[in-house]
Amino acid sequence: MTEMQARAGEDLSLAHQPGAEVKSAMAGFLKEFSGFRAEVKTSLQQQEERLTMIDRKSKSYARPALSAAAEVEVPHQKAFSAYLRSGDDDGLRGLVLEGKALNTTVNGDGGFLVAPQTAELIRSLLLTTSSIRAIANVVNVEASSYDVLIDRTEVGSGWATELVAQTETSTPTIERISIRLHELSAMPKASQRLLDDSAFDVESWLADKIANRFIRAEAAAFINGDGVDKPKGFMQPAKVANASWAWGSIGYVPTGAASDFAATNAADCIINLVYALSATYRANASFVMNSKTAGAVRKMKDADGRFLWSDGLAAGEPARLMGYPVLIAEDMPDIAANAYAIAFGDFAAGYTIAERPDLRIMRDPFSAKPHVLFYATKRVGGDVTDFAAIKLLKFAVS
Repeated sequence: MTEMQARAGEDLSLAHQPGAEVKSAMAGFLKEFSGFRAEVKTSLQQQEERLTMIDRKSKSYARPALSAAAEVEVPHQKAFSAYLRSGDDDGLRGLVLEGKALNTTVNGDGGFLVAPQTAELIRSLLLTTSSIRAIANVVNVEASSYDVLIDRTEVGSGWATELVAQTETSTPTIERISIRLHELSAMPKASQRLLDDSAFDVESWLADKIANRFIRAEAAAFINGDGVDKPKGFMQPAKVANASWAWGSIGYVPTGAASDFAATNAADCIINLVYALSATYRANASFVMNSKTAGAVRKMKDADGRFLWSDGLAAGEPARLMGYPVLIAEDMPDIAANAYAIAFGDFAAGYTIAERPDLRIMRDPFSAKPHVLFYATKRVGGDVTDFAAIKLLKFAVS
């Protein structure tokens, strides 16, 4: 056996053991990993403590959720409320609205545009009432009148042959119907003490008063208005028997009885009224009558005993008569001798309502002391634009 001798000063007890270097490196790695794990654990614990603290503070103060969009209408609302309560118009004069339709706040006659919230409330109330507005053609204009161009004629035609010379045919003509806008106004009042009460919602009150006044005035004018300082209603044009109808008049169908439906086959006059209207208009046609007339009509049955009237199956859906929707307008005449109590037609084509989209209010604290008057104005007009699209039922023998 060969003996191994160590050199002077050398310790061979560990240097020549198998895997000594690997063990040493592993021990160092485990030591560093333990330190890294401790640091991560400490950092996660601190982060959890911070989140817990933030959550507790948020719950204790009950902070509201942050808004995703800025409320750009709030400054105008505050300035308009201050103007209604105290007459202070400095806020309105120095305010610039970022809007496409309402980009000015001062009117030439000293009035101010209504705050966006109030105007939207009034508009929604007008649309949800039983008015011709719900089924007519409504347009917004910026002028004092609105012109409708009507093409009520056809181009002439004829069969051509190879050897015969062609003759000139008739040329269509265009007719202009001008709808003038009239001023609709309301002037409610409130005491200054009531306006000074911060618990009183002056804007909601004002919107409700104005809306109620405008609803009644519009609904009556769109049906029976004479066109003098108000819209012209669809009952205003001359009425002729449908067999001799001509442009500029409204055709009617008689019931066959002096002041009521016919004693026998009462539903026949309703059928005659429906088919007196051209098929072009029947697809979008509606009945218009008041509550008393509707009470009599909904009792009608056909030859098989089925009711002609059917109620809407869904919420907000109108009742239907012979499959066509029914609008209850209280300004329609009652059933009486020679009364035109039922109208049927395509009002979107036959009647047009033109209005300016803005509503103006002026505050008057002097004329009715100790009350404050609020003078609100809106410009609106209406007229028949297609005389062939509306038919009437006359309660008469002929």
